[in-house]
Amino acid sequence: MTEREVATFRRCMAVGGVALIPTDTVYGLATEPTSKEGVRRIYALKGRPPDRPAAVMFFELELALAALPELGERTRAALERLLPGALTVLLPNPAQRFPLACGPEPERLGLRVPALDGALAPLAGARWPVLQTSANRSGGADARRYEDVEPSIRRGVDQGVDGGELAGTPSTVVDLTAYEDEEAHRVLREGAVPRAQVDALL
Repeated sequence: MTEREVATFRRCMAVGGVALIPTDTVYGLATEPTSKEGVRRIYALKGRPPDRPAAVMFFELELALAALPELGERTRAALERLLPGALTVLLPNPAQRFPLACGPEPERLGLRVPALDGALAPLAGARWPVLQTSANRSGGADARRYEDVEPSIRRGVDQGVDGGELAGTPSTVVDLTAYEDEEAHRVLREGAVPRAQVDALL
């Protein structure tokens, strides 16, 4: 991914556009988190029910922690151990931030901070959050390569970035909503990060 593509990505998000981008796991769709039209378009491209939550992706952990100041010290420490990485972390969201990403559960938020290196390193310089979900039809296979993304989805975005072949395994989903009070976590989906590694970190 080039600096020019990152600059175009910034402009695309600024106007509520939809982008198809590589991540540390699979190809994803992204839009500005407060853009109702952008979110509507993403869900339409995926054929995804509107009551299904998405995640908010930050490209730097410090920015994510600054945007969620109400997180407790224990939860913040857990995030610092887990991220960046190929994880989606479910967090308590008492301030109901990023409501378009939360679906019917505004008090719970999915957070992604990808680990971007090599060819994807320029994307780590993006300094704003996006609403993000995988670039596949709802229930369909995740896309490891740009050409694996369905043509109808590729045609429907405002920007498409070919980042080459990715790892191809979706993120591991970890529920930390009870971590602050109970120091408890649940792995809801084992993906790119093994369950045993998550358990060891927490």
